[in-house]
Amino acid sequence: MPDILSAPLVLEFPFTRSLGPVQSAFLTGLRARTVLGVRTAGGSILVPPAEYDPVTAEEIRELTEVAATGTVTTWAWNPAPRRGQPLDTPFAWVLVRLDGADTALLHALDAPGPEAVRTGLRVRIRWAPERTGAITDIACFEPYDGGETGRSAPHGGECGDPVTGIVTPARLDYRYTPGRAQSAYLGALSEQRVVGERCPSCAKVYVPPRGACPTCGVATAEQVEVGPRGTVTTYCIVNIKAKNLDIEVPYVYAHIALDGADLALHARIGGIPYDQVRMGLRVEPVWTEGGRHPDHYRPTGEPDADYDVYKELL
Repeated sequence: MPDILSAPLVLEFPFTRSLGPVQSAFLTGLRARTVLGVRTAGGSILVPPAEYDPVTAEEIRELTEVAATGTVTTWAWNPAPRRGQPLDTPFAWVLVRLDGADTALLHALDAPGPEAVRTGLRVRIRWAPERTGAITDIACFEPYDGGETGRSAPHGGECGDPVTGIVTPARLDYRYTPGRAQSAYLGALSEQRVVGERCPSCAKVYVPPRGACPTCGVATAEQVEVGPRGTVTTYCIVNIKAKNLDIEVPYVYAHIALDGADLALHARIGGIPYDQVRMGLRVEPVWTEGGRHPDHYRPTGEPDADYDVYKELL
């Protein structure tokens, strides 16, 4: 029985967004150790603030300062913190309704163990020593033995040097284990071969194989070797350099219909100026020594394929 393939994968990118007047005031306020909510037409105070009333959908901008103390409304214990989380020791995720607010704010609670956390626990904000105008200006919550203040007061939102935009890193770590069909596909690639699977119903050959026909929904098992040459069906010119990818821009990524396949796969085109890549271009794979997949595809020198040959694979 072949070894089961498995590999760690990371999907990571920075998400950049501009802020409207409400979110800008909220984050600027955190930098000044001030928590701002927004009052709805019905009189409820939302923390964190929303830009539109969740009931009426009307725009709301009446800022209100609330207290830095509050009450835990619900919680969950996190025994194994992950990279980038607020604390590097076990902590509780809590929803805290700050005094003066009508909604709860999600953050971390620094507690010695789950036995120290309960619904109704009084807590207060522990501010970060250095604040930049981000939710991380609240380092975490910590237990607090004081009573509820019910504090709320109108606030003009003027804190000076307003925060107008934020960059939020998004990251997903997971382990990918391919199934039978994709394991066979990856194994063939390590031998510089490309295999797909044929649908027993419609006879189409899918590369990469999925173990089932996406059109007919029936299982596939018959392996078919395709390529190695193929035809560019569509393409795009990449002008933004990707982090940790040592390829100079601009370069071309294309959909390539390998000979004998009924589904185009995508790969980089090299060996030709980017502005000379075109639909119908005939290409072949270029393998690096020890590589487990083609590094890129290059022109074969053959005449371009006729449009009618690949038009169904666009």
